Amino acid sequence: MCGICGKINFDANAPVDSSALRFMMDAMAHRGPDEDGVHLSRNAGLGHKRLCIIDLSSGQQPMANEDQSIWIIFNGEIYNYRELQKFLLNKGHRLRTASDTEVIVHLYEEFGEGCVAKLQGMFTFALWDTKKGVLLLARDRVGIKPLYYCVTADSLLFGSEVKAILAEGSVQIELNPAALDTFLTFGYVPGEETLFRGIEKLQPGHYLTVSRGAVKVTQYWDLQIPNAKRTQSFEENVEALRELLGQSVRDHMISDVPVGILLSGGVDSTAVLSYAVEASSQPLSTFTIGFGEHDGADERLPARLVARQFGTQHYETTITSRDFADWLPSFVWHMEEPVCEPPAVALYFVSKLARKHVTVLLSGEGGDEAFAGYSTYRNIVWLERMKRLLGPFSKPASGVGRLLGALAGNKQLQHYAPLLATPLEKYYYSRSSDPLAFFNRNRASLYSSDFLAQVHTNGHAKLSEMLMTALGSADALSKMLYVDTKTWLPDDLLVKADKVTMANSVELRVPLLDHHVLEFAASLPSSHKLHGMRTKHVLKQAIAPRVPKPILERRKTGFPVPYERWLRSDLKPFVAGVLTDPRTTARGYFKRDLVEQLLRENSPERNYSKEIFSLLILELWHRGFADRASARPAGGLTPSVTAHA
Repeated sequence: MCGICGKINFDANAPVDSSALRFMMDAMAHRGPDEDGVHLSRNAGLGHKRLCIIDLSSGQQPMANEDQSIWIIFNGEIYNYRELQKFLLNKGHRLRTASDTEVIVHLYEEFGEGCVAKLQGMFTFALWDTKKGVLLLARDRVGIKPLYYCVTADSLLFGSEVKAILAEGSVQIELNPAALDTFLTFGYVPGEETLFRGIEKLQPGHYLTVSRGAVKVTQYWDLQIPNAKRTQSFEENVEALRELLGQSVRDHMISDVPVGILLSGGVDSTAVLSYAVEASSQPLSTFTIGFGEHDGADERLPARLVARQFGTQHYETTITSRDFADWLPSFVWHMEEPVCEPPAVALYFVSKLARKHVTVLLSGEGGDEAFAGYSTYRNIVWLERMKRLLGPFSKPASGVGRLLGALAGNKQLQHYAPLLATPLEKYYYSRSSDPLAFFNRNRASLYSSDFLAQVHTNGHAKLSEMLMTALGSADALSKMLYVDTKTWLPDDLLVKADKVTMANSVELRVPLLDHHVLEFAASLPSSHKLHGMRTKHVLKQAIAPRVPKPILERRKTGFPVPYERWLRSDLKPFVAGVLTDPRTTARGYFKRDLVEQLLRENSPERNYSKEIFSLLILELWHRGFADRASARPAGGLTPSVTAHA
């Protein structure tokens, strides 16, 4: 796990400034505290910060082939690198190291840009072909590792973090208004755009080439949702999944440094732990977090149960509302873009604990998106079935929607009934976006007239509609899982997981998101994933013999940070002070009276915590980045770490 950055000038005779490259590397020193390296060649410059995981003694980067005509910087892990080494040796290549990085260089010699499709793992890399004058940037299939780039009039800059691009000095911080609007809709920014105008994300499953000043982006992988699903029986698929999970976890255990398990007390992390124990010859360490006093959602008690069953060395930490608030500016600094993800703060503190004992953590991230673990999937599938049963009676004029919403005061029915007359493609943006949420219902009321004019078109639904249309006749569940795998997963969950763990120089691995696991899950009939009211049906059946029954039947919680309670109590003065500060309101985005209404009316019955937290994170982003952009020193910005609850 590392940080990569670099620059290529379109003028082949214009060398890259070595000091600017050093600034870029220094901006993400936390990603690679062990070693660093620079390569300058003609009009290209590559910079690398290394966190040593595999081949500790000889894996230094940038790395080259035998005649030094091809150079690479790499971030991530290639889990099939040993098989690839054998292939290359049989082809006559000479390998000077035991690292997975060198494999990519020689694969490029064999397959050119097609080398990317041969890799199994999580990765971003930059490869410079000096003979052809071609730069190749690539990102893994699912988007586990982030990669940003910016095309200017005379160059392309790239980095594992936005800060690296900003630190070079030629790119100015400028707000992207459309991305701000997108953030408030989704709670994150999906797709290529970022909140920084002109800085884009290389999308998962894509690579980018620069040749003679021409920049080209190519997709090399997509999650296929076949019209004809697997014909094997449910029992056969259960057994196949068991074998696949075991292999994936074994692959993800490859390391020359200690590996631990991030244990949430849920189904997915417990399953990963169970396979990891079988794959390890050494006792494993597990890590979890709590939040002051125990309550019904606290993860520590179920995590202890799991740790005892599997005989791990178990560690816990706790945080308070003050810890939460004090770290928020640094959270925004490391995330670089606003995301409404309070659990990410908890992930920072538990990975900070883990760093005292291990360098690599395995997580159960991704099981919900692969095997339909969220209740939202179940609810919407039943909603779509109800539409088909009601036919024309689902139209608003029929009154059925109002009747269903009123039945027994059921809040779920009240929430979903208004969607009965709306096609799935029109309302399902992504798992975290609710078309009935406050921001999405009151968008015009929230924004000032001047700012509303800058974001006059609401194209959020277009993203989902485009993705779902591409799937043709696929069923509703398959469409939702595909949309979330393309948006919510890489642009919220995985970027959060990468950046807050790397803030502690910890590598996080996600065995349930190996592309073989994802492709297997996509090939299953939807009834094998969502069976009646049971979510993750095939996964739960596959791991039932190895997971304690109380864990298997436990309600999904994740790391349930009690931020909603904190925002209404301990943190209320702090949040109100930030959001009503003249410095905040002077930005001119929002109408102050509506913001004050949110703060005033936020309660368990009328819960605006997500909206308030989103506005808070957005303001902290401005203070951490935009406000200090004009006064930044050479080498970029430095984090602001002061907050008071």
